[in-house]
Amino acid sequence: MTDTFFTPVSGFDLPRFAGVPSFMRLPHVPPGHARFNEIEIGLVGAPWDGGTTNRPGPRHGPRQLRDASTMIRAEHPVTGVRPFEAARCADLGDVGPNPASIPDSLERMTKFYAGLKSAGIRPLTAGGDHLCSLPILRGIADSPMGMIHFDSHTDLYHSYFDGEMFTHGTPFRRAIEEELLDPKRVVQIGLRGSMYDHEDFDFAEAVGVRCIRIEEFFARGVADVMAEAREIVGTAPIYVSYDIDFVDPAFAPGTGTPEVGGPNSFQALEVCRHLYGLDIRGADLVEVSPPFDPTSATAFLGVSIMFEMLCAMV
Repeated sequence: MTDTFFTPVSGFDLPRFAGVPSFMRLPHVPPGHARFNEIEIGLVGAPWDGGTTNRPGPRHGPRQLRDASTMIRAEHPVTGVRPFEAARCADLGDVGPNPASIPDSLERMTKFYAGLKSAGIRPLTAGGDHLCSLPILRGIADSPMGMIHFDSHTDLYHSYFDGEMFTHGTPFRRAIEEELLDPKRVVQIGLRGSMYDHEDFDFAEAVGVRCIRIEEFFARGVADVMAEAREIVGTAPIYVSYDIDFVDPAFAPGTGTPEVGGPNSFQALEVCRHLYGLDIRGADLVEVSPPFDPTSATAFLGVSIMFEMLCAMV
């Protein structure tokens, strides 16, 4: 008899508006479950925005993303990839933060992701703000990893507000300092917007991070930019981090730090289709903030991006 445990619920069997929502209608298999160690790719919610410096709200992202993800079906429309047949996937639930403590939240998240690594599970995470990426990398990186990073901001600042080292504007500065990332195998795509200063770009240049501003992205096109990104990260293990504010706010208004002049929703998906064949050890989609998008359009785009990344991961 065929084991269908890891098969998502079909909309032909239960309407997509019915049932308890899980990521992409996959089974909920939290740590400690009898079949936890069979999972190959785990979808995780990180409902925490303790690193937000302006408009809060991404802590509510995973719940709305789960609800929107009931629209995801079994097969990629272009590549034909059927990810739920190619790998055993499950919704692992949420990693529980401490909303009153940044250090404790970082420690809890690091421990959670280290547990996934020990179990041989590659995580695909729905944030949460972008500081969530730091404890994920702390949990899964054996040695400095490469990274493809889609964002309108570098998140490479040294600190905020007289020495605060842990905000959603600093995670990748910390990750490079802690040797979780190899800066010469890091590429950041889509950067734009007004700036405080050049400190983050100066750091990137000094350590070898490749920064591709939005003007270059549009001038060269998706295929050419992503070909360079693939060359930079090479064949060794990488992480993929995707801030929803990479996308123009006309298409993704539900985020805390929007920047106009970005890619459209098709380009948001297209960049992910150039990730196929890379050694992706983990990925995240962060900064979806439901309070700023009551129509849920941002969340649906967000889970569509997660599906694209999942298809690349398998």
